[in-house]
Amino acid sequence: MEPDFWHRRWKKNEIGFHENEGNTLLKAYFEQWQLPENGRVFVPLCGKTKDIGWFLAKGLSVVAIELNESAVKALFEDLGVEPHIESHGSLSKYSVANLIVYVGDFFTLSAEDVGSIDGVFDRGALVALPEPLRNRYSQHLRMISKACKQFVVTYDYDQSLFAGPPFSVPSETVHEVYQQYFNITQLYRGKVAGGFRGQDEVYESVFLLLDKC
Repeated sequence: MEPDFWHRRWKKNEIGFHENEGNTLLKAYFEQWQLPENGRVFVPLCGKTKDIGWFLAKGLSVVAIELNESAVKALFEDLGVEPHIESHGSLSKYSVANLIVYVGDFFTLSAEDVGSIDGVFDRGALVALPEPLRNRYSQHLRMISKACKQFVVTYDYDQSLFAGPPFSVPSETVHEVYQQYFNITQLYRGKVAGGFRGQDEVYESVFLLLDKC
């Protein structure tokens, strides 16, 4: 999807994928991720997610990337901290202690930019991308994260009912995209309480991806 699409969504505040209280499934299944104490997490396409503040409160460090700068500014405002801002090649880099957020194109991010991490939290990235981009995304993510274990949250529903994003990403799609490199465990699948966009048959799932090597 073109960057202008997302900039328009943020400008119009059409961000139904944002969760005001953070992701409940992350909190419910976090321990099964088995991150080290004081570990470091990468969050692709982070938006202004409350999950980053939750990670920081648990003593974790975070590195993230987001295309829309207004979302990143809102994230730091919500955290109540003033970031140091600098140019970083084609990206901008917002940073404070234990948190770095890059602003720009995910596909320009390098392994050196991300640095050493202990896990990838994907709550809004895979489901934000249409099918033609998913393989490209997963391959680039694997390269820059050095195949680090992932905690992935997806939606699945009848895609004909409404257009994404978030797109429907059922278990079969997760396996298609990742099974070559990861052992995949589905930790949860259940209906989204109250439905989504007027539809009742919308499900949310949690997957744990562990490198096969």
